Amino acid sequence: MVKLQRELVMSKSKIKYSKPAEKAQKPLSTDLEANDYEGISFDRLFHATLSQFSTWLSPGTLIMSFADWLIYLFFAPAKRADLNKDALKKLGYLLLYIQQQSQGKCEPCIEVRQTDHRFQNELWSAFPFNIYTQSFLLTEGWWNDATSHLRGVSKHHGNVVNFVTRQFLDVFSPSNFPGMNPEVISTTMIEGGMNFINGWSNLIEDIIRHLNNKPPAGAEQYKVGQNVAVTSGKVVYRNHLIELIQYEPTTSTVYPEPILIVPAWIMKYYILDLSPNNSMVKFLVDKGHTVFMISWKNPTSEDKDLDLSDYAVYGVMDALKAINQIIPQEKVHTVGYCIGGTLLTMVAARMAAKGDDLLKTMTLFAAQTDFEEAGELQLFIDENQLTYIEDIMWEKGYLDGAQMAGAFSMLRSIDLVWSRIVYDYLLGKRQKMSDLMAWDYDTTRMPYKMHSQYLRYLFLNNDLVEGRLKIHNENINLADIKIPIFAVSTTKDHIAPWKSVYKIHYFTDSDITFVLANAGHNTGIVNVPGEPGRTYQMLTHKLEDKHLAPDVWVERAPHFQDSWWPAWEKWLAGYSGTKMKPPQMGNPEKEMRPICDAPGTYVLKK
Repeated sequence: MVKLQRELVMSKSKIKYSKPAEKAQKPLSTDLEANDYEGISFDRLFHATLSQFSTWLSPGTLIMSFADWLIYLFFAPAKRADLNKDALKKLGYLLLYIQQQSQGKCEPCIEVRQTDHRFQNELWSAFPFNIYTQSFLLTEGWWNDATSHLRGVSKHHGNVVNFVTRQFLDVFSPSNFPGMNPEVISTTMIEGGMNFINGWSNLIEDIIRHLNNKPPAGAEQYKVGQNVAVTSGKVVYRNHLIELIQYEPTTSTVYPEPILIVPAWIMKYYILDLSPNNSMVKFLVDKGHTVFMISWKNPTSEDKDLDLSDYAVYGVMDALKAINQIIPQEKVHTVGYCIGGTLLTMVAARMAAKGDDLLKTMTLFAAQTDFEEAGELQLFIDENQLTYIEDIMWEKGYLDGAQMAGAFSMLRSIDLVWSRIVYDYLLGKRQKMSDLMAWDYDTTRMPYKMHSQYLRYLFLNNDLVEGRLKIHNENINLADIKIPIFAVSTTKDHIAPWKSVYKIHYFTDSDITFVLANAGHNTGIVNVPGEPGRTYQMLTHKLEDKHLAPDVWVERAPHFQDSWWPAWEKWLAGYSGTKMKPPQMGNPEKEMRPICDAPGTYVLKK
């Protein structure tokens, strides 16, 4: 079975890369000349105004999805009959459960999902709260059946209907109502109602902060350059898109090969340089590595025409040129996080095709190359939705970071929205702010053209692995990449699912070490050694035996305790030379004098 899987995967890869794709890259709808018609400006303005009420969700996508579902449901009488039978069956289970309550404890009709933290408290198992829980979960289950696996409905429309229905049902969860939530009732009795007074105060404070564009309560204690992003360094290069930070050595000798970290431009770089005890940069520097970090500019309306090629050339490639001037004749370990890793992969393929062997290794953190199964963000990727997003960006020339944050919050609304409402406003408490949480609220913007290309070329068309993506009119072929790869994924990643990240195996001719950590998109990467509960799987395999199906990989990969950081640093050291005297900061001889102290200026711009 494994042999067959390998043959299928290898044949798929050969089909994609046996010759350059003949299919032309699809034009962007952001090219105004190709989309110009009388009144287009009014339509864009209308959509931008409408987004004030619908956020980033396209009403067209929602209408078409529900229409598709309703039409096929109407013409599926057998399915409707089965749903009616299922509703009666679930009602019967609930009535039987209620009856048995008077006779003592009984097994629940439906178990609470382990990932659903709303009903984990043992107070929910007492009458009548267990009835509320069972009623809600049975209703939720029925609607899931009603909006799933309906013959004739497109997969995309079905997923949208299922997702939106779940969001709507979550509003009516018994945990959201004070009189039905036993935790709220118990707290109210103990505190004499002070929880509601405190909750009201919290609500007013949050509204005022929102209206004044201030971060949530507690975030102000983390200040960039004061207690986060404080690893000592200098900005040694700056252009209109990036600042390049070189970090000062903390050891008497360092490995000769520098490390360049390419963070995602949808986040501030300092997620990898948080508090000193929580900083990946400090961890690497203290191990004797010379680290460089790209700090992306937070774009404004003036940057609306920046595109993916600009981010590749003026971002990653300019940074590599600068490093090569500071530390000449040494190859570079490269690291890419999320979409920064995708961009790095594109640059690595382009450099390899040109015979440029400057890169020593490539490390990818939660970075996808094949976007066919790109997680729940795919729910809202279609032509209608992308046109709507483009029109939202058209007015200002960028997508506001708050809108992107809202999209991510919706994907985990139970934990990021409703649970917070209960905790802050009904229980009257405040969750302790961490450096990672504060960073999460320090949002960035996405320029108009680049973000359109990112969504269309990668999410919608999957052009990267199909061989159609170009950097400055030159096609990218991932099979050109031959350098060793260290790829990290996480089990709870809803942005870059680990099986999607795993597909890097199928498109490169590299030896790959793959890691699967037991956390989420951010917490699995900011994985400081010594924290309790951290585990990971890791398996290094050569080119000839790397084509394993993901489920087979999980069975074979050994398990390890604690963080994967030490294993990664050991891997980097294994591909590095003998330690030597640290390089100078910048290179004054080539007019690359340090410009200012880290964290620089771009990261501070709101």
